[in-house]
Amino acid sequence: MLDGYKIIDADSHIYEPHQMWLDYLEPAFKSFALSPDLKIRGESIVNPSGDRLRWEAGKQTIASHPRSWLNNFDAESHVQAMYQMGVDIAFIYPTYFSWIIGIDTIAPQLAGAFVRAYNNWLRDFCSYNPEILRGVGVVNSHAPEEMGSELQRIADFGWKAVFLRPNPVKGRLLSDSAYESFWSACEELKIAVSLHEGTHSRSPTAGSDRFQTRFALHACSHPMEQMMALLSLIEGGVLERHPNLKVGLLESGCGWLPYWLWRLDREYEDLQWEVGDRIKMKPSEYFRRQCFIAIEPSESYLPQLIDAIGSDNLIFGSDYPHMDHKPNIVTEVVALQSQISEEIVHKILWDNPACFYGLN
Repeated sequence: MLDGYKIIDADSHIYEPHQMWLDYLEPAFKSFALSPDLKIRGESIVNPSGDRLRWEAGKQTIASHPRSWLNNFDAESHVQAMYQMGVDIAFIYPTYFSWIIGIDTIAPQLAGAFVRAYNNWLRDFCSYNPEILRGVGVVNSHAPEEMGSELQRIADFGWKAVFLRPNPVKGRLLSDSAYESFWSACEELKIAVSLHEGTHSRSPTAGSDRFQTRFALHACSHPMEQMMALLSLIEGGVLERHPNLKVGLLESGCGWLPYWLWRLDREYEDLQWEVGDRIKMKPSEYFRRQCFIAIEPSESYLPQLIDAIGSDNLIFGSDYPHMDHKPNIVTEVVALQSQISEEIVHKILWDNPACFYGLN
């Protein structure tokens, strides 16, 4: 709690220790364990990003959270960082696993082994304090037939959300028919779906065919992949067929959203004849009914955005402990009460993420 506000961090991360892959991968797959230099059997899991980027990222992370770094970002240091920020509950997302599952050419069987290893390890990580460390499970989108069974396992853990990347996987969009039973299972089990992009991944990613710097790639990948993912869920009829499905759009900012909803509504007005069999109402209405988006407190247009789309669909994520994370970010969100009402700040920090994650 901070300044009287209870706080849910809707997007917190861990750095998976390299030893965990050796400990948690099944025996047949241990030779594929991720190495400390982010390689699987000598092949990098990320597109080239440069030694200087890794050095700068490491410096920023160490400077922001020296205790967490010294303790290898273990569960105890994670909880201590939460206390320092004023966070009451944190939902935990991957770091290295996001790049692993983002390798478009990875064999489905190997991807499944990494999925099971990660979920098992995260369960043990969160067991340090399961009331405040909430796991977000992962599934194998490289083998759609496996997604339902792993989702059930996630639900059996008591987890309320599952992580997906927004990118195409082996040519399949999120609206591909291969995922239809997965969406049904998410609805039935009341598991929210969190879409979260990762720059430098070896998957089809916005901007990667044109740019090489992190400056450009990071600017493109997060918002543009989320825009296209939302479009896919609407245009493909997923949100129409699954009205109780909850979808979160994380770490992309929210300034693009009013334009994108206006654009999609405008296209629908002109072209309803083309997509009317699977889109029965305005795209913006699907978003308001089923979707949530994470804000950044430095987005100076938040009051205008709230005027445009309302405040019921806004949540907050700290991005701890990544290089983009600022140690005072929670304080910055609370300070928004000078621009928007205390009631809306409370909704962003607690009510809305509690609704998204299905907390009592």
